[in-house]
Amino acid sequence: MALMLVAVGVLSAGVLIVYLSGAFRRSSGPPRNIVPVLDGWWGRGKKPEEEEDAAIREFKLEVSAEELEDLNDRLRKARWFESVEETKFHFGIKPEYMKLIQEYWLNEYDWRKQEKRLNKYPQFKTNIEGIDIHFVRATPSKLKPGQRAKPIMMVHGWPGSFYEFFKIIPMLIDPTNHGGTDVDVFEVICPSLPGYGFSEAAHKQGLNVREIGRIFHKLMLRLGFESYYLQGGDWGSMVIDQTAGMFPKHVRGMHSNFTSQLAPLSQVVLGKLVPSLVLDDESYGKFLPSWSRIVFGLKEFGYLHLNATKPDTIGHALTDSPIGLAAYIIEKFSVWTNYDWIDLDDGGLDGYWSKDDLLNNVMIYWVSGCITSSLRLYKETIPRSSELKKFINTVPTGLADLPNDLNRSQRNWAARHFSNIITYRTYPTGGHFAALEVPKLLAEDVRNFVQKVEELYPEVMSSES
Repeated sequence: MALMLVAVGVLSAGVLIVYLSGAFRRSSGPPRNIVPVLDGWWGRGKKPEEEEDAAIREFKLEVSAEELEDLNDRLRKARWFESVEETKFHFGIKPEYMKLIQEYWLNEYDWRKQEKRLNKYPQFKTNIEGIDIHFVRATPSKLKPGQRAKPIMMVHGWPGSFYEFFKIIPMLIDPTNHGGTDVDVFEVICPSLPGYGFSEAAHKQGLNVREIGRIFHKLMLRLGFESYYLQGGDWGSMVIDQTAGMFPKHVRGMHSNFTSQLAPLSQVVLGKLVPSLVLDDESYGKFLPSWSRIVFGLKEFGYLHLNATKPDTIGHALTDSPIGLAAYIIEKFSVWTNYDWIDLDDGGLDGYWSKDDLLNNVMIYWVSGCITSSLRLYKETIPRSSELKKFINTVPTGLADLPNDLNRSQRNWAARHFSNIITYRTYPTGGHFAALEVPKLLAEDVRNFVQKVEELYPEVMSSES
């Protein structure tokens, strides 16, 4: 039995290494840009012969009283198990904490108030390649005569949603009241990834980050933006990377708060033996390939293997149980915000996140019933990740390096994929959910990046005027 467990551990580690190295490795001699497939069809049945309906329809989030009562009934009937003493968050999110979530959800959380908040910015749907794409469009209320807002698309990841950007949106569309200047005015587009929130899920296999990148490019063109900026984290960072690789002449610049390029092999050994020779800071050392890194992956990336292999199996449980759904999502807001919180009884959640913020995000998954389709992005992307990364991103790039994120890439590692890094900033704090955690830092960084791009490439702005 012991030998069997060792064999399983080694095999799992090997699978993990293949996943991680394949997902973010740049192969030798890749093309500089992607030659994109310019169309796809993700709707039911065969693609119709008639031209695609390009209408943009208003959308408002309205959950019925019957749906809310069903949710409350399920919450009241939740079944519980007993936790093991003194496990902190090492076994996952504790039932004691989830009981606090249940009590707050039932007795204090005001969905109608939060629903109104989620409807603060205009929302729309439009059909692209056979599926409805939902997006928020936040426009500035005041511009100088002749001034045009800078269009930026901000793309979320899993287990996030368009709600991640609700704290940063006002800092970008109204910068003078949030530490910026009147030349920094943005128009913000926040789409829901297909199969997430209120965007329709694909009805065909194959919808990965590259296909989504093309769909989102079509969305920006449909909104009248021939050129635009991009920003994203988690899956969003990979989607915008693909968009920039396919359509570099349309992307003015992209800013990412999740970079996952690994150190070149030549630096791995030196990084362990003489870290001062190759590491910009000793904190990057723990992201070099090592046994401890493999152990970390085995402990924390079980969700990834499950999502990437059998998403529909776990999807039954998560779609049926609001407590199960909340536990699966909220646990990531603990360990992905700061892994040290795994040693705390509440996973650090109560000292950092408001329960309203946590439940707003969970509710988007619950009321839309999207959790299973959201997990499928892992199944569709990870097996092809090595292939999808075989290009050099040439567009002006800004990179945010957050000290508590799941992975970090120092600048020269990231430069193996991004050939035109304009800004690279290491934040003093923050983890995986940058737009929701440290919106002020991210807004300042995005504004600084865009200013530098437009100083270096003034012809981009002059062509837009």
